[in-house]
Amino acid sequence: MKQLEVHIMQQSYMLGCPEGQEARLLAAVKHVDEAMSGIRDAGKIRGRERIAVLAALNVAFDLLDLQVQNSQLSQTADALQAQAAAQSAAMAEAQAQPAAGGQASLDWDEPRLQSVMQRLDAALAPAPAKAAETLGTSA
Repeated sequence: MKQLEVHIMQQSYMLGCPEGQEARLLAAVKHVDEAMSGIRDAGKIRGRERIAVLAALNVAFDLLDLQVQNSQLSQTADALQAQAAAQSAAMAEAQAQPAAGGQASLDWDEPRLQSVMQRLDAALAPAPAKAAETLGTSA
């Protein structure tokens, strides 16, 4: 464990710090120093101990706010993941059934197709009276 000397409101403190965590500790010290100095500079509180308690309460309040936000974001992320999974499952199901859907549309179109074919046959076939005349004149 490494020992670091830090300053909070112009008072020196020796703190133990795990290897590799120096930057985090210094950031925390800076945060506490700014919080305590802000309370002191506001001029309403004079005792170092009272300033420390108010700064700790402010930091705890901010932490609780962040925990609530984190919980809400986590719930939103879970809901979005569930929605994405449901949509993915629906798309997979839709892709797995194209043949059945295609067959249904062909069955629906079949009467129309037969009707068109009958009209084409009627239009292309010679009328019965004309066919008889044609056969009679050629013979």
